Amino acid sequence: MTALLSTYLLLFVAAFLGGVLNSVAGGGSFLSFPALIVSGVPPINANATSTVALWPGSAASVGAYRRELVCLNRALIIIMAMVSLLGGLLGALLLLHTPPATFARMIPYLLLVATLLFAFGPSVTRYFRVHHAESGEHSSTTRALVAFLQLVIALYGGFFGGGIGILMLATLGFIGMENIHQMNALKTVLATCINGIAVATFVAAGAVFWPQAIVMIVGAIIGGYGGAFYARKLDPKVVRTFVICVGVAMTVYFFIRR
Repeated sequence: MTALLSTYLLLFVAAFLGGVLNSVAGGGSFLSFPALIVSGVPPINANATSTVALWPGSAASVGAYRRELVCLNRALIIIMAMVSLLGGLLGALLLLHTPPATFARMIPYLLLVATLLFAFGPSVTRYFRVHHAESGEHSSTTRALVAFLQLVIALYGGFFGGGIGILMLATLGFIGMENIHQMNALKTVLATCINGIAVATFVAAGAVFWPQAIVMIVGAIIGGYGGAFYARKLDPKVVRTFVICVGVAMTVYFFIRR
């Protein structure tokens, strides 16, 4: 009984901190996913359960961007959302059909990629904003390229998901977007679509460990709405540095654990 309570306490704390990080800088899965692995949940189920646990907070944040979304082209939102749903579905199905042993071997590399994206993603985003946003290119070829890139990002997001926000911000620069608040608004909607369809797929496939998921959903919501109030008072650079350190630590841990 004591061991069980300790496990659920670990999951609650990890989800709480994950909810705080997602509302401030992102990177919550660096805590929720490893915590599930350490608690004994199989890797694929851990990924599915982590996605389910953190999705409600992400979906709720869409409402905060209502004013920014009104300013965006509705056709663009619809097209990108449809592409995101398709990619998220394909990625989730790919995960479910990946042999558990294969996915277990991929974990440290996936965490490494996600950590690198989180660490260097802002520099890539700034590059695209400077070199592409100012040109205002809106050709059909450019839009098709962005839609294809979004499909690839969504597929990766449905499969694992770490760092998709950074990738989307970078690609949105291709279609001339330069208002960071509007970019974040569209990114949040698309991430919600990707993870939402993945959640539905994981639930339908019975891949979610519900006792753990419920505990973590509660923790993530409390962290997202309560803990973030205090976390926002911290220097964003400090929060980002903390997330990167966690990502590095988790990556090293899973490389050693292989």
